[in-house]
Amino acid sequence: GNIFSCKAKAVVNATGVFTDNILSMDDPAAHKSVSVSQGIHLVLDKKFLPSASALMIPSTTDGRVLFAVPWHDKIVVGTTDTPVTNPSLEPRPLEKEVEFVLENVSKYFLQVPSRADVLSVFAGLRPLAAPQKGKLKTKEISRSHKIIISASNLFTILGGKWTTYRKMGEDMIDRVAKHLHWPQAGSSTKQLHIHGYDANINYDDPFYFYGSDMVYVKELMSNNAEWISEKLHIHEAHVIWAVKNEMARTVEDVLSRRTRALLLDARESIRIAPAVAEIMAHLMNKDNTWTDRQINNYTELAKGYILNHST
Repeated sequence: GNIFSCKAKAVVNATGVFTDNILSMDDPAAHKSVSVSQGIHLVLDKKFLPSASALMIPSTTDGRVLFAVPWHDKIVVGTTDTPVTNPSLEPRPLEKEVEFVLENVSKYFLQVPSRADVLSVFAGLRPLAAPQKGKLKTKEISRSHKIIISASNLFTILGGKWTTYRKMGEDMIDRVAKHLHWPQAGSSTKQLHIHGYDANINYDDPFYFYGSDMVYVKELMSNNAEWISEKLHIHEAHVIWAVKNEMARTVEDVLSRRTRALLLDARESIRIAPAVAEIMAHLMNKDNTWTDRQINNYTELAKGYILNHST
C-alpha cells in the first residue's frame, strides 16, 4: 500500500504483540511493556466429544487448564501458554505444544485422538502486560489491561483479552479525553447492538453466526444452488454474500475470516479454494492471473494449518 502522513490530536498505540516496536520508535530507550505468550488450538471431529456441552480439564501436566468446546460442528481443544521472544504475523504451533494438548485430552476422551485426526491446528499470540518486577511465568501474568502515556503524548494500551475489548476501548477513550482536557461523554457501546444482533438465535442452525442477516443469506442460497463444501456447510451464496456485503477481497478473506474453513478443516479449505477463487473472480471482474495467484497464495498459507502425521 501507499505510505502517507496525517495529523491527529491524539495517537493511540493499540498494536498488540507489536506494542514495543511502536514504543521504541517513539522512544528508543523505552522499557519493555509486553510479554508475548502463544496459545494453540487443535480442531477435531465432533465424534471425540459427542455432546453440546464443553469439557474443562482442570489439571494438566503443566498446571494449566484445558478446554474442549463444540464449535461449528467440530471440537476445538486448547490451549497452551508458551513465551515468545520474536512475535510473528503468522505464528505457528510448536511440536511440544501439539504433543501437550494431545497427551492431556487423550486421558478424558472416549476415543484417543491421533495426529492424523487433527483437522486444523492454529496459534495465536497474547500481548500480556509485562510485570515491572520479578520474572513471572506467562501463565501467572495478569490478563488485565494497562494504559501508559509517553512523554510525547503517545497513548498505549496493552494487555487485556478478547472478552474485555469493549471495556478496553472505553477506558482508553476516557483516558485520552481526560489527559487532553476534552469534553467527556458517557460511553454508549455497552448497550450498543452490533450489526447482525438477533435476540433469538437458533444455535442448532449451521448458519447461526450470520445473526439477523441469516434470512438474507438463505434467500441468496435458494437462488444459487451450488454447494462448495457440504462438509463445512459452505455454499456458493456464502462467497457471494462475503464479496457483496462483507468486503471480502481475497480467497483468504472468505475461507479464513468470513467463513471458518481454514480453522475448521485446512485440507478441505485447500480443496475448495479454486471454486471460491472462480466465484470471486467473476464477481470482481478479475482475470485468470489473479485467480491462480489467489489459489497459490491461499494454499501456501493453509499448509501451515495442517499437522504433519509423523512424530
